[in-house]
Amino acid sequence: MSSTPYETLPGGPGDAAGVTSDGAAWLASAGTYPRSTLALWEERPDAPVVLPCGTVFDVVNAPALFGRRMLDRLWDEGPGSGPVAVYRGRMLLFAAPGTAARLPSLLGWEEWGGRGRAVPPLLCHGTGDAVTVPAPGAAPCTAPAGARWMVAPDTRHPWLPGPEILLWAAVRAARSTVRISIFPPADQDAKVYDVSRRR
Repeated sequence: MSSTPYETLPGGPGDAAGVTSDGAAWLASAGTYPRSTLALWEERPDAPVVLPCGTVFDVVNAPALFGRRMLDRLWDEGPGSGPVAVYRGRMLLFAAPGTAARLPSLLGWEEWGGRGRAVPPLLCHGTGDAVTVPAPGAAPCTAPAGARWMVAPDTRHPWLPGPEILLWAAVRAARSTVRISIFPPADQDAKVYDVSRRR
């Protein structure tokens, strides 16, 4: 695995205790009963919880490989990312509230999203949705279904990318996987004649 900047941040790969107490407080603030969530994590630091989206954060849920490419673009060429988790084979990119409502229309307008397009379907969770977040203290090797933090929350006010930045990252990630040719595809049913022997 190549070294990328986010691997050295708290919560990066190999850092089992990346979520700080401030980061846990930020996550818990999304729920209806933040103190209960924090009490649960004090008692069971390896317990994932379901938190609502839309007020504190939205979540863009991408297939793991494509999400990793987006994350690479954000850190290699862009402004970095907010918290990022992996859960059940999907990458959860925490985003600014409102992103879930705006990003799908931006992808459609740019003609990058949808069936047959270069960007795979991204699930956008916003107001009215909820996501399961990995436990703050779960070691990646023992977390259920591979739930772990790639970039752990470490402050009460983390920077969260908006829809335009995530659009940029998705398009960059898609371009890295799409082969572009200036030649039209060959017609498979066309008759081919050998003209090299003609006089």
